[in-house]
Amino acid sequence: MKASAAELDETISMPHPDRTPSGLHVPVVVGPDETPAARNDGGVGQPGQFPFTRGIFPDGYRGRLWTMRQYSGFGTAEESNERYRFLLDQGQTGLSVALDLPTQCGLDPDEPMARSEIGKVGVSLSNLSEMELLFKGIDLGRISTSFTINGTAAMIYAMYVACADKHGVPRDRLTGTIQNDILKEYVARGTWIFPVRPSMRLIADSILYSNEVSPRFNPISIAGAHMRDAGCTAVEEMAYTLANGLAYVDTVVARGGDVAKFARRLSFFFYVHMDLFEEVAKFRAGRRVWARLIKERYGVDDEKAQMFRFGVVCGGSSLTSAQPYNNVVRVAIETCAAVMGGAQSVFTCAYDEAFQIPTEFSAELALRTQQIIGYESGIARTVDPLGGSYFVEDLTDRTETRIRELMAEIDAYGGAVKAIEDGWLQLRIARSALQRKRDTDGDERLVVGQNCFRRENQAEQPGELFHLNPQASATVAERFQRVRDTRNQAEVRKSLDALGSAAAHDEGNLMPYLVDCCHAYATIGEMVARLKEQWGEFEEPVHL
Repeated sequence: MKASAAELDETISMPHPDRTPSGLHVPVVVGPDETPAARNDGGVGQPGQFPFTRGIFPDGYRGRLWTMRQYSGFGTAEESNERYRFLLDQGQTGLSVALDLPTQCGLDPDEPMARSEIGKVGVSLSNLSEMELLFKGIDLGRISTSFTINGTAAMIYAMYVACADKHGVPRDRLTGTIQNDILKEYVARGTWIFPVRPSMRLIADSILYSNEVSPRFNPISIAGAHMRDAGCTAVEEMAYTLANGLAYVDTVVARGGDVAKFARRLSFFFYVHMDLFEEVAKFRAGRRVWARLIKERYGVDDEKAQMFRFGVVCGGSSLTSAQPYNNVVRVAIETCAAVMGGAQSVFTCAYDEAFQIPTEFSAELALRTQQIIGYESGIARTVDPLGGSYFVEDLTDRTETRIRELMAEIDAYGGAVKAIEDGWLQLRIARSALQRKRDTDGDERLVVGQNCFRRENQAEQPGELFHLNPQASATVAERFQRVRDTRNQAEVRKSLDALGSAAAHDEGNLMPYLVDCCHAYATIGEMVARLKEQWGEFEEPVHL
């Protein structure tokens, strides 16, 4: 016999009510004696002022709401374009492009390993002609576009620049973001290609190039999100992300960059999970830590360079395939945390993303979640609505302290690049993931509908199922071959030869060569192959 709701309430209690999921102590009550003002450290300051604890803009969302994006891309460029146009018609204010695994890994559609994965978890973008189809009828000078891509990020960015050229859109009008964070790929996702240090060169070159030719575009989004989904706690996510951020800053400086200039276009990207107050404290503490690092470590007084600008995903591994409609509630709570934490860009996962590509219905519902919170809830009316809460200020301070401790451990090891090359950071994240799995399996971490409050013989009801076009793979492969057969082969060879020669030497910026390759309709696979000839491939360190 299944237990009643009342019986469940009596038998299931909240495990560890005295600490957050990151292990930070939570007092029963926090009073004014624990606030920053009481400790005579100057309080938390004002929004728009250093160290930006309360937000980077004085008026918060009053001037404009955060950019609303929905991560989308599947099958062919035409199908993805149709979804983008639908979402824009529904009030979405920015695009977030998902790329398929072959594109992420630098494989062309005719590669044997690629064929079965074409268009499955994102859209296939092997060459400029596909990019042109993807954005057909969309004004690149008016829409902000985010690309979730890393190993081939420089090529995709070059392709986007070339696409703007084809459309007659001035490069300096381009806005958006390329994720371009390879360090978290080594530790959390696995779509790396080249060894760490040449990959860092490629990222630094794309940052410096973008600063000059597309100054409104964010050439990197340093992403803790994937480390969080790989098993990190909220505090670890922020600490490891900021440590990676320092590694990128140091690399760009070494290649001649001016921190006061390029730091203005650095952005960050995180997941938001279910502990609302911990998530808010994470963002408030992260803003403060980053501003102080830029000011104190690099001597930069320009407040625009000190600003910690970030986007978020609400969902990810916090969602479940069990009782999937519960995910609508989870995403709404996480969106509230993102907004109260001061995010500049938000995309909300659809309730069915735990097990499939979102349907048009579920994607629209996820967008409506943002719009209801933005236009109806009142949360956006005032800046930092939780600021001044005794509990939130105390938790922000505790979070900052632990972030700094974890970053100090990475510094002591030799920095993020060495920690990743040796596999040290990967091992830390794997241990956190194992602990989270044990906590869920052992009911130390409650997930409603999954390990508590389940019904007997519970049947999952996922609702509408998404069906990928079975002809997508063949369509992409056939069109790819047509491009290869009809392009100017001499121009392709010339551009690829120039890229290979430039990659053999460390002095020059590789981005102009990649843009030339894209204009010649060289493919992702061809560009990657030329760089592999010079750099080789990354081999993951193994710890037994």
